[in-house]
Amino acid sequence: MANQIRELREAAGLSQAELARRSGVAQPNIAAYESGRRRASEEMIERLRESARPLPHEALATHRVELRELAEEFGLSNARVFGSAARGTDRPGSVLDLLVTRSEGTGLLTLAAFAVAAGELLGVEVDVVSDGGLRPDHDILATAVAI
Repeated sequence: MANQIRELREAAGLSQAELARRSGVAQPNIAAYESGRRRASEEMIERLRESARPLPHEALATHRVELRELAEEFGLSNARVFGSAARGTDRPGSVLDLLVTRSEGTGLLTLAAFAVAAGELLGVEVDVVSDGGLRPDHDILATAVAI
C-alpha cells in the first residue's frame, strides 16, 4: 500500500508537498504512508488518487492541439476555455468548461458526444457550452480564452 501511494504520486509527477496541497493531507502524513510508518485507509488512498489526477488546466495544456482537432471532427470551432481552468483556480475534481461555436446542423447530442470524447482525451470531466444561445454581453463570452 505504501508503494501504491508513492507510485500514484510519482506517476502524476507530483512532489509530496504538491500532493499534500492538492489533497489537504499533511505532507508528513503522506511521507509516513509512503514509508510504511502509517497505513492509509481505502478512503485515504482514493482521496490521494483523486488529488493526483491532472487539474483541468494541466490536461488542457498537455492536449491543446488534440482537443482543437477533436472539436473540428465534431463540427465545432472557436473552442475556448472559461471558468476555473481559465482563471487558474481549478482544483482536483474541477470540471473543464469549454465554449464552442457549432456549425450548422450540429445539435445538442453532438455537443454531449464531444464532451464525453474530450473528457476521455483529457482525463477530466468536461462541460461544453455553445456560444449560439448566449447574449452578447454574457460573462462566459467576456471571460472565455482561446485554447
